[in-house]
Amino acid sequence: MTDVLILGGTGWLSGRIARRLLLSGATVMCLARGGRPSPEGASLVLADRDAADAYDAVSGREWDHVIDVSSNAAHVSAAVAALGERAGRWTYVSSMSAYSDEETVGADESATLHPPAERGDDEYGRQKVAAEDAVRALGDRTLIVRPGLIVGADDPSDRFGYWATAFLRAEDGPVLLPPVEERDVQVIDVDDLSEFVATTGATGVINTIGDRHRLSEVLDAVRRRAGHRGDTVAASDAWLVEHGVAYWAGERSLPLWLPSEMTGFMTRSNARYRAAGGRLRPLDETIAAVVDDEQARGVDRDRRAGLTRADELALLQLID
Repeated sequence: MTDVLILGGTGWLSGRIARRLLLSGATVMCLARGGRPSPEGASLVLADRDAADAYDAVSGREWDHVIDVSSNAAHVSAAVAALGERAGRWTYVSSMSAYSDEETVGADESATLHPPAERGDDEYGRQKVAAEDAVRALGDRTLIVRPGLIVGADDPSDRFGYWATAFLRAEDGPVLLPPVEERDVQVIDVDDLSEFVATTGATGVINTIGDRHRLSEVLDAVRRRAGHRGDTVAASDAWLVEHGVAYWAGERSLPLWLPSEMTGFMTRSNARYRAAGGRLRPLDETIAAVVDDEQARGVDRDRRAGLTRADELALLQLID
């Protein structure tokens, strides 16, 4: 039986990884701050990763596999120091945000990274690079996965799901779009990513991301699934910026929209993931799950990303 320690295990992605491991017969222990339960069948150790003794309860035994999803390089480095010698395998979930090259289309895992974060630098991509550096010290028993945009039901970021909500709530009314021509999207279903992390024997660095799709085609597919019957109105980059709409994520944003010069951000190579047996379910299957999830959670709920319907309608009234 495989003994797995997940540093996390109670969140959206890490919880799914834990459940997939349990299905395969592994013994799973989750180390987390608390506030959320571990998946049924997994044990839970409560620990504050800022504390010096965070790993004392789990450092006295051998682990077949340690999996870490943290975005805090200090946490990752401390975990490697405390547990690295006792781990047969180590997987770290990094991010495409580790790359500094955002322009090269089709870039693979050799693309230029950001400099690693130093003390006091909380920039997400640089933190991920510093964390990767700590994990690499363990040698060839490590896997570093770099997901792009992770999507699926229950997504706490509300980014991909925003478009399901936008089309659902509008019904036969208009929906505001960003520029969609010559823009691309790459996503990975959370269940495909968790399956890969839980089952692969691959090592090294792998871009765990889906195939490249035109943004226009993706939004059309979401619109069809949501049954939207109204018009769509695309505004220019300059107009949206002028009117206080943000790129990508956060309040008053249009998710999936990126500056036109970021031609490489959503067009990276996933050849190594494919070669390692990584699965990519049909995008329509993921879209169906997201639309159903947004309907179940309610299109009028507070969101972490996107426009409120009131803001969207106000903006639409300003477009000539």
